[in-house]
Order: sequence, then C-alpha cells, then structure tokens
Amino acid sequence: MNFIKGSAHFQLGLDKFEQVEKLFTQNPDMVGIAFVGRSNVGKSSMINSLFGRKTAKTSKTPGRTREINVFSFNVGDKDTVDPELPPFFFFDLPGYGHAEVSKQMQKNWNILMATFFEMMPTSVCILNLQDARHPDQKSDQEFHTFLKNSPHYTALAFNKIDKLKKQKEKAALQKRKKDLFAKYKWVKQIHFVSAESSAGLPQLEQALVSFLLEQHQIKNLD
Repeated sequence: MNFIKGSAHFQLGLDKFEQVEKLFTQNPDMVGIAFVGRSNVGKSSMINSLFGRKTAKTSKTPGRTREINVFSFNVGDKDTVDPELPPFFFFDLPGYGHAEVSKQMQKNWNILMATFFEMMPTSVCILNLQDARHPDQKSDQEFHTFLKNSPHYTALAFNKIDKLKKQKEKAALQKRKKDLFAKYKWVKQIHFVSAESSAGLPQLEQALVSFLLEQHQIKNLD
C-alpha cells in the first residue's frame, strides 16, 4: 500500500496551545505522522513528494511559519483508496532552530510544541527531517534531548542526499548511522532520502504506511 497522491486535505491550523489541547482531547485515537525538522530542511518539499504536489506550501522565508497544519489523507493500492481504512492524519510542524525569529515568537513556539508532543497520541509517529549535508546540528540535538523520554515511535530521515556529490560524503553519513542509533536510542529507523530526486522515498513511504496500518490494527483490537 501507499499514500494516495492527491488525497491529502487541509483540515485546520493550530497556533495556540489551547487549540492543540482541544484537538487531541476530542480525538485521542488519531493515527498519523508528525513532520518536524530545522527550518529550510526541505520539509514542505518532502511532504509534497510523498502526498502530491502543492500539498504543503513552501516558504521563501524559513522560520516565519509558526503554525501546525493538520491534513487528512488516505492509503490504498494503485491509487485506489482502501474503503476498509479510515483517513489518517499528518501534522506539518513549523521548523525549529531559525535564528531570525523574535524571542516572543520562539517562546510561543516552545509552548505550542511542548503541548503538542505532550498530548499527541502515541499512535502518531514522529518523523524528524534533517539535512544530509549538515546532520545532527545543535538545534537537532536540542530537539532530540526534548524527545528523550517521549513514548512516540520516532524515525529520522536525512533529506537532500542527492546533494552529496562525493562518494566519501555519502560513506561518511552512512558510517554515522550506527553512532546515531546509539546516541538517540528512541529513534527506530534512519532513512537517506531526496525529495527532489525521489531517492529512498519508496522505502520511507512503505515504512510510514506500515506504521499506520499497524496502529490501525491496534486500535481495532482495543
């Protein structure tokens, strides 16, 4: 199964922690994916590559968006929605680690994110996107420190792998994989992908779909 391209629909935007509390209080069984990463890591491009063009808006000014955008989407086979499956959800989170935002904006973001990850159901996977050319930056490390005690299934995807032109750069990143698993024990999967060239995207997509279907099964058994 795969994501049905063009099936993603914007549901609502959340820019206040009270809205986050209301959403998850009223929908405790949401199954989905939370996309989060540094500003300018190519998150919107990744979402568009997975779910279809123009799903997420790309910004020319990284770090300006401070809203969580919620989308519903479907999965199925050969572009046909599986009628046995409910809509799933993904959350497009604003980028972290951008230096030019105001202190007040950063404070609001921190409160919003803390509420989001505290209340988000464990049936939502966290997909942390990083730039393959600049892995594990300080802001990435800070985010993972924040995640340390999180009960959520977490995956890490290094985007822009196509920008690594030299084989030794690719080999060096692959070599770090073992170290990253040891450093971030809560990370269950690491992928090397490119939203631009689609390298590694089928494998990432299948991993995410498998998570969604497993969570759906669990919900049905409860």
